[in-house]
Amino acid sequence: MASSVFSPAITSLPLNEKVLGLAAFSSTSPISARKCQKAVLKRIFCSVAAPQQSERKPSASGSVKTAMTMTEKILARASEKPQLSPGDNVWVNVDILMTHDVCGPGSIGIFKKEFGQNAEVWNREKVVIIPDHYIFTSDERANRNVDILRDFCQEQNIKYFYDIKDLSNFKANPDYKGVCHIALAQEGHTRPGEVLLGTDSHTCTAGAFGQFATGIGNTDAGFVLGTGKLLLKVPPTLRFVLDGEMPHYLLAKDLILQIIGEIGVAGATYKAMEFVGTTVESLNMEERMTLCNMVVEAGGKNGVVPADSTTYKYLEGKTSVPYEPLYSDNQARFLSDYRFDVSKLEPLVAKPHSPDNRALARECKDVKIDRVYIGSCTGGKTEDFMAAAKIFLASGKKVKVPTFLVPATQKVWMDLYGIPVPGSGGKTCSQIFEEAGCDTPASPSCGACLGGPKDTYARLNEPQVVVSTTNRNFPGRMGHKEGQIYLASPYTAAASALTGFITDPREFLQ
Repeated sequence: MASSVFSPAITSLPLNEKVLGLAAFSSTSPISARKCQKAVLKRIFCSVAAPQQSERKPSASGSVKTAMTMTEKILARASEKPQLSPGDNVWVNVDILMTHDVCGPGSIGIFKKEFGQNAEVWNREKVVIIPDHYIFTSDERANRNVDILRDFCQEQNIKYFYDIKDLSNFKANPDYKGVCHIALAQEGHTRPGEVLLGTDSHTCTAGAFGQFATGIGNTDAGFVLGTGKLLLKVPPTLRFVLDGEMPHYLLAKDLILQIIGEIGVAGATYKAMEFVGTTVESLNMEERMTLCNMVVEAGGKNGVVPADSTTYKYLEGKTSVPYEPLYSDNQARFLSDYRFDVSKLEPLVAKPHSPDNRALARECKDVKIDRVYIGSCTGGKTEDFMAAAKIFLASGKKVKVPTFLVPATQKVWMDLYGIPVPGSGGKTCSQIFEEAGCDTPASPSCGACLGGPKDTYARLNEPQVVVSTTNRNFPGRMGHKEGQIYLASPYTAAASALTGFITDPREFLQ
């Protein structure tokens, strides 16, 4: 009986709240923290293990309900449980499973091995298959991967397979989309309150829509294909409160680099990262996607942004599937609170070879670069290219290093040629990029973000220094193992292209 009282008592412990700015934060010694925690828990246990029977009052409902975070609520609904707490292991009903050309063949192989060669997937309309990684290449094994996906989708009558057959002209493939994480959103597969799993670590991008979205391995994906379920452990939640007016020279990439720089690449290991505050509310959906996209670079299990009118407007016309958003309770317990005054932040980069190797862009002005890469699920969206075009337009200059542009999806590619850039007198991104001397926008795909085959467009085949809007800068990430990758926002990437050195975009944004 004591255990039923004990759990709510634990949740009444005070929050570990941190107020963070540019300076590194200090923390309590782990040893002293453990001693303190043990002492507190001992007092709590003593006070609840032997309660005064005369003071006990019966519960009207017969059960004790504890406030839950958004992530806990989504998993509770998906597992048909009235209550969940961090650490609980539950079987979750999956709303969407996504896989692509890198992990799809392996996942399919496991599915067939374990469920039978003639087995059918649990729901042909909830499996989304998107070739996107190694597409525009002559590599036979890469091309064969897409063939395997195609054969499987025809066999299973998969409704949402975004196929590509003509590699010489992506526009001849109306079904082909491009980068899976952006295509999922554009095609209406990302909905508040749902569970989306994908065989890619950056599946967490979809958390921007107020859903639980995370990456899984091939074995798990094979199991989900057959059952529509997966055993998941409920993560505790870190809350990041971002307040203040967003400076005109910052983008969401700067915000997430700031956060990862503060907590480190292991700071959110198997934890949910919830983003709230006036700054987050002011961000458009693509910027929120950038924020959630890189939670995995901090070790995060998932990232979430509460759904609001911005979310609903984006989803209009994209999905007919009904959805119900969920929100953290006012009394929900977060493992830690991190607070930022965004108005005081400056443009950032992550130096080689880790996403948490944070530095101010202005501190790296002497770093000479060889090229700039604007693309990927993190930095290849329409808003990312609009931001880069804004810098080029403001400068009126030409780039001093090769500048490669890889739109994430077909829709983004069309936007570059069809949407006028504000304040440009009607010019599109493509016109501004051409005038600035950039490479012509390439076929939409993951491109060189993951290196890929040797003939991948813009791959680092030499040990060069690159400023990139991608998400990882580990050795060999974009190709050559001695390449030096500086992660940056589209603003900073474009500014750096104009000077040939890492450059604070404020030099061009007055």
